[in-house]
Amino acid sequence: ILIRGDEMLKVEHIVKYYGDNKAVDDLSFTVKDGEIFGLLGANGAGKTTTFRIIMGLLEATSGKVTLDGKKIDYDVTDKIGFVTEERSLLGKMTVKEQILFYGTLKGMLEEDILKKLDYWLNYFQIPDYLNRKIKELSKGNQQKIQFISAVINEPKLLILDEPFTGLDPINVKLLKDAIYDLQKKGTSIIFSSHQMEHVEEFCEKLVILVQGHPVLEGYLKQIKKDYRKKNIVIQGKFDPKKIEKIKGVLSVTKEHDEYVVKISDESVVKDVFHSFSKSDEITKFVTLEPSLNEIFIEKVGAHYDE
Repeated sequence: ILIRGDEMLKVEHIVKYYGDNKAVDDLSFTVKDGEIFGLLGANGAGKTTTFRIIMGLLEATSGKVTLDGKKIDYDVTDKIGFVTEERSLLGKMTVKEQILFYGTLKGMLEEDILKKLDYWLNYFQIPDYLNRKIKELSKGNQQKIQFISAVINEPKLLILDEPFTGLDPINVKLLKDAIYDLQKKGTSIIFSSHQMEHVEEFCEKLVILVQGHPVLEGYLKQIKKDYRKKNIVIQGKFDPKKIEKIKGVLSVTKEHDEYVVKISDESVVKDVFHSFSKSDEITKFVTLEPSLNEIFIEKVGAHYDE
């Protein structure tokens, strides 16, 4: 018997070989109800293979995946939605035919599918697209239909692989709000993107894969805390060369009208601060956590250099 709160996706020590090539190497993580989890990595890191194993499309060489304590089979896959990076829509079908097709595959009644489709088309501000052929739609509108096809059955688990591809800022905002609404209703979401600012906005917990192996995992707040390097943003008139000489300063770069000073750890902040003379005109001095982009490049890049 599952106690409420224990219901979740569990990936336990999965390994996947293609011949002699190990695509996934001892990967474990859990995603609780209503949690957005980031699965990150460079191209070829094993993300797509992991998604396919979670959905039961591929068998892991070893390890197991369960959703709410059950092994993922055809009964369970009906509870999973997937927005793929490559569009998987049938171009000659109309939007209505396409969503009816997907909804029926998920065991839904036609009446329910059309009701939900009407809601989503209105939500994305494209109500008149019902009888339009997929191939006639722009890339951005095809992406909206792809998303609708993945969520039409209100999935328990939603996998989003580069979901914002081809969307302008207004539609990105609409899609983000839709994702948050699903999260509030208890949908567990696995989110993958190369746009780290989206990952930072959405994901509380994440794992970074390199060649199928997790090189960094945990809560984003803790990852940033543990990564000792920090950034200081300074605005004003001063001599940047003087700051470069301070022990623990890794680099000083000018970005627009500000200087970004990368430091080895927080203890260097006071040395940088005290280095200014009275004649320096400082209008801004802020210490910031490193961005996930910086951490990702360092963690993934270190393995590329090996």
